[in-house]
Amino acid sequence: MKKITKRILTVSTLAIAVSAVPQVSAANWSDTFVGYRYGTEFTEPKNNKDITKHILSLTHVSGYDYGQNFFNLDLLQSDENDPAAGTKNDGALEAYVTYRHQLHLGKVFDADLSFGPVKEVALTAGLDLNTKNTGVAPRKKMLVIGPTLKFDVPKGFLDLSVLYAHERNHNAFNNPEDITFNDYTVYNLSWGLPFNVGVVPMKFQGFGNYNTAKGKGTTDEQLVRTSLMVDVGQLAFNKSNTVWAGVGYEYWRNKFGIQGVDGLDTDAATVNLEWHF
Repeated sequence: MKKITKRILTVSTLAIAVSAVPQVSAANWSDTFVGYRYGTEFTEPKNNKDITKHILSLTHVSGYDYGQNFFNLDLLQSDENDPAAGTKNDGALEAYVTYRHQLHLGKVFDADLSFGPVKEVALTAGLDLNTKNTGVAPRKKMLVIGPTLKFDVPKGFLDLSVLYAHERNHNAFNNPEDITFNDYTVYNLSWGLPFNVGVVPMKFQGFGNYNTAKGKGTTDEQLVRTSLMVDVGQLAFNKSNTVWAGVGYEYWRNKFGIQGVDGLDTDAATVNLEWHF
């Protein structure tokens, strides 16, 4: 437990340090929230059982004159069907960090880069880091960079990115244990679309990734994670964007690009909560 705690702190500190790098100008807007997801139908490779997970997250997004930042930390607690290393009844604990920075090129070059439904072109760069206290003991380190098309939608955002990815990971059962994959491409669609149904404020949000194969016997991978949320704070307390509640769904195929074993496909419904502050 000490090792996983130390890794979580290391991963979190590094990601927070990256996200805190001073920008060209101060933030014009920001949104920070604590989230919670719960589901009973998650899966893991080489495991034919449904896994219950409690997922606590910390998310921060902000924008400044020339771009924007996104930071997310997920802490995932599994039940005994996904055991921690050396145990039978203790579920595994995982930490997963994502950081992305968008540099809006139209703003940087003071030029109108809009065309058709696209309002802006950005350069996106960032990293993913993870650690988990299972027997495999994964320690993912991934760097990404590539262009993003930002679509002109009435409210919220809709972004399409094509990212070059360089990934290194760890597998305690592999020889050698540290694995550097072939570089690959991530096609990412992300969205956050607020709307109203009568007097009920809602939002449809999420992302979808299509990852090409990355060598070492892998195949292509698809992941979609989305949710439909209601602004409970606005309805109950007349305070918008404070408390959200809703339902979500995770669709994952060929998890981690692995082939030929159980537990590679996920279809998991979730209950979702967010507290913005």
